Amino acid sequence: MAFFNSTVPIFRRKPPVLDVQDAKGIVRIRLRIKQKTLFHRFYTRIDRVLMLWGLISAIIFFTAQFSPISWIAQSIAWSILSIVGSIATIVLTYVWVKAERLRWLLYCWVGLMMGGVVLTNLGIFLGWGQILLNLCNLWLILMAVGYFFTSWGLRSRAFAIAGFFHLLGIIILPAIGGSQFLITGILIVATLFFFAEVQWDMSLPLKQNLRFSRHSQSFKQQSYTLRQLRQASTY
Repeated sequence: MAFFNSTVPIFRRKPPVLDVQDAKGIVRIRLRIKQKTLFHRFYTRIDRVLMLWGLISAIIFFTAQFSPISWIAQSIAWSILSIVGSIATIVLTYVWVKAERLRWLLYCWVGLMMGGVVLTNLGIFLGWGQILLNLCNLWLILMAVGYFFTSWGLRSRAFAIAGFFHLLGIIILPAIGGSQFLITGILIVATLFFFAEVQWDMSLPLKQNLRFSRHSQSFKQQSYTLRQLRQASTY
């Protein structure tokens, strides 16, 4: 059996939320004028984690590009923000990664983010020139590694593409000149928000979890079947 399911579109419109672990904690946003719906989106906990890190990344990289705040002050502020983001990530995604037996992937992402923060702080506080001169490259590499691990865990071509996209950014950066933080931020933020807005491909098998009730397990079985039937739909 092929590692990736080539019959599933890489990206497509979000289908109705079917899985039990996705349905819990969902947030729906609907903008209406009289009887006309102008905007309607739903966001699972995974989507909100992506958007959270998109917001955190925007604050960090755009501030680094445009703000006169000292590097030391930024380092302290971004460390705190990253820790808060990591805690929120664990809280929001733990049910899903446990149900899909992907806790290792959660720990991988948290480890990558915290490792990046530590290396960045060492570069700033200890004056390590090689790190300071390659901060954008460092974070693009960390994001690419995280996406490749996600591609492996979810059997997803979408995240593999995202990983190569970030590596391509490293090649482009030398030609950017003084706007490297801006371009890096745009690349990271745009990717995160894009994934929050669409349904990406994955080939996770149905797994039983004793923490769900029999009713939830039955619903999950039906959800899995419907997911398979919908996989032929295109974005």
